[in-house]
Amino acid sequence: MRPYIPQGRRYITLGTDGFGRSDTRAKLREFFEVDRRYVVVAALRGLADDGVIKMSVVEDAIKKYGINPTRPSPMSV
Repeated sequence: MRPYIPQGRRYITLGTDGFGRSDTRAKLREFFEVDRRYVVVAALRGLADDGVIKMSVVEDAIKKYGINPTRPSPMSV
């Protein structure tokens, strides 16, 4: 945006634009799959990959938190 502001005009940033997505921080974390739900599932998946827990625990968490495992990557939309 800044390059399109005329020279000499004041430009004030009021926060992040969310990589082109204007919304609350909570919604941005959800969109980019970095909120508490995704962190829990990622940690559980790591434990399952290491054989510490069963993959069914990960699947249960995905269902519990309402995560869509077939959703497109947020970096591709």
